[in-house]
Amino acid sequence: MKIRVTVNMTPTYWKQAIQELAACDKVMHRLTQHFESAAILTSRGCAFTTLARSIVGQQISVKAAESVWQKVISAIPELTPCHIASAEQDLLRTCGLSARKITYLQDLSRHFLQGTLKETQWMEMDDEALIAQLIQIRGVGRWTAEMFLIFHLQRPDVLPLDDIGLQRAVSQHYNDNQPVNKKMMLELAKPWQPWRSVATWYLWRSLDPLPVEY
Repeated sequence: MKIRVTVNMTPTYWKQAIQELAACDKVMHRLTQHFESAAILTSRGCAFTTLARSIVGQQISVKAAESVWQKVISAIPELTPCHIASAEQDLLRTCGLSARKITYLQDLSRHFLQGTLKETQWMEMDDEALIAQLIQIRGVGRWTAEMFLIFHLQRPDVLPLDDIGLQRAVSQHYNDNQPVNKKMMLELAKPWQPWRSVATWYLWRSLDPLPVEY
């Protein structure tokens, strides 16, 4: 199966988004100014790679996820659904993947190989409908689906409430380092609409200037 890859696609809406965020929220104004020269969100243009990276990154730090991912692509340079599906589990385990994540990656590969994911329909689907489709894949929960919407499809208004980094950043910048819950985060994020993905990106940057990539 041939995977189309287009690297470094940046959202056309980015400039408008940061202008509007800066105008409506003083924290956003400060963060967008501070990280003005930082690399912005880019899409790798490969749905399989983005979902695979998201699965690898589940429940571990950005640094740990990158380390495991580099081992995976060293072990399997041609990272396609066919190669992942047929890879020996022992090989994947030596990369630092748990047995559960190996199962998830190989199930994801089978979905692509069998054509059960209708990529041609994605652009016409709204965020919630697409999330509902993606979470039918083993190992793809709401957070993974949201990362896919942000990084691959570059949807502008995704708010990943379960993301630990976002929770930490909202706590730090908006709640005096006190814990925040989802209801509070939703309220705080109302002024960011329709650019909550971009706001999330800058809040991530405030914790780690190294861009998150999937």
